[in-house]
Amino acid sequence: MYVMNIAIFVSGSGSNCENVIQYFSGSDKYCIALVVSSRADAYALERAKRLGVPSAVVPRSELNQPDTVLPLLCKHQIGFIVLAGFLPLIPDYLLDTFPHRIVNIHPALLPKYGGKGMWGHHVHEAVKAAGETETGITIHYVTPVCDGGEIIAQFSTTLTPEDTPDTIAEKVHLLEMKHFPQVLEGIFEQISR
Repeated sequence: MYVMNIAIFVSGSGSNCENVIQYFSGSDKYCIALVVSSRADAYALERAKRLGVPSAVVPRSELNQPDTVLPLLCKHQIGFIVLAGFLPLIPDYLLDTFPHRIVNIHPALLPKYGGKGMWGHHVHEAVKAAGETETGITIHYVTPVCDGGEIIAQFSTTLTPEDTPDTIAEKVHLLEMKHFPQVLEGIFEQISR
């Protein structure tokens, strides 16, 4: 039986990464085969180690070097890339090598609050400052335009005037934990058909 090997690219704590690894841990069709971090101090690497998933550090300075990254992905027979809190822009050679096979999760309802500098708490602060009554998550394909790829799924949560950037982050995190792995599974199933 064909097994699709998936790499998760991270830059931070890796809660989404861990959630996805655990979700697919019993699958006989989809394997989280590699975690790639842009930072050597990312806690996501500890999570991957604890869960028995191989990992590698590819600093921003090396990400644009196909001779470094492609052999790593080839070694692990990667067929799909999931960005889960990965901050650097994906270089064109990766987009060309994995056409329509790289997805990202963004902590807002795109096209609002996307683009350069819009990640993590910066997004939640902007949502609060704008007085939004809802926010959410967007799962989308990755293109050369930052946060500009085709939207696959969005899930929203209501906000109140009492919400702070921290409580907004908590609400968004709950959506990520609930929906991200299931949406990924749906994408993988479409590819596998």
